[in-house]
Amino acid sequence: MPSPFEELTFHTAPKPLLKGALTEDWRRFLGPTNNATSRETKLLKTWPPGGPTIVWEMKIGEGFATPSILDGRLVFFHRVGDQARVECLDPESGRRYWQFSYPTHYRDRYGFNGGPRCSPVLDESRAYLYGVEGMLHCLDLATGKVIWKRDVAKEFKVHQDYFGVIPSPLVEGNLLIVNVGAPGGPCVAAFDKRTGKLVWQAGDQWGPSCASPIPAVVHGKRRVFVFAGGDSRPPTGGLLCIDPVRGKIEFRFPFRSKTYTSVNASSPVIVGDQVFISSAYKTGGALLDVLPDGSHRVAWRTNALRAHFMTPVYKDGFLYGIDGMRGSEIALTCIDLATGRRRWRFQPDFA
Repeated sequence: MPSPFEELTFHTAPKPLLKGALTEDWRRFLGPTNNATSRETKLLKTWPPGGPTIVWEMKIGEGFATPSILDGRLVFFHRVGDQARVECLDPESGRRYWQFSYPTHYRDRYGFNGGPRCSPVLDESRAYLYGVEGMLHCLDLATGKVIWKRDVAKEFKVHQDYFGVIPSPLVEGNLLIVNVGAPGGPCVAAFDKRTGKLVWQAGDQWGPSCASPIPAVVHGKRRVFVFAGGDSRPPTGGLLCIDPVRGKIEFRFPFRSKTYTSVNASSPVIVGDQVFISSAYKTGGALLDVLPDGSHRVAWRTNALRAHFMTPVYKDGFLYGIDGMRGSEIALTCIDLATGRRRWRFQPDFA
């Protein structure tokens, strides 16, 4: 059944949810709990004969951004021609509520596509879009109208990183926290989510990474962890633990490959009062204990898990992630959180 929109094809109505099924919105990269896990229930463990039923499908342009969903609205960010385009759709029918676009001229240094990398961030009645060239928009979720915008790259003189702007922003209370990575600072900036006004800026040493800020309550206090470090000579970067109210850096932990063409891309994983960070390029991983006074100590380091762009997932005492960067070196790996030792490593056959 053709749709009134040339990019969309509607096939059939979705099946009703199973009785007692728990669902939740996915309003940001890494999900509602910021750790890439879902609390939804009654999910299929195997596909039915013939595979899954397609409800609707839409032709899309360039980009790496994942869709986000809030209150029955799906927001998708991609590039069509020379336009960065935002679509707001009904997730059950694909019906478009609104569309917003602006010009883009981004060209990737390494030949990857020129679309956006950052997933939309949805909060209350707003959608936040951080484009590959550093343009930050706040849109009305109901209408798509611009509430405020800032050209972050131009304002803070951020040069183009290896792959453009990648980390998704974080809504924290009334703040929108962004991994900016400006030369000489700020490394991280917080804007008033309602007006776009700059509230605080933190850090002046490390450039932009590909990792998204992660919030957590540690020792009863709210903190935000930012894994910074991208295009810089010499290559520098590491973990920042920030008080999100004041923008004060509680501790810095340098952690970065010695290779120039490297980047910290895997977001921090917080488990209780510990933080795991990892990077590829022969770097490995480290688990830090966050102490009650806001300082830190190293629990262990490991070469068993060298995450590139994938953020590991924690479950029942173990971390699961993709070790390695490309081709035959890539393997699904499980390590023990208590020791950092590998429990198993599965390397698929790509032949």
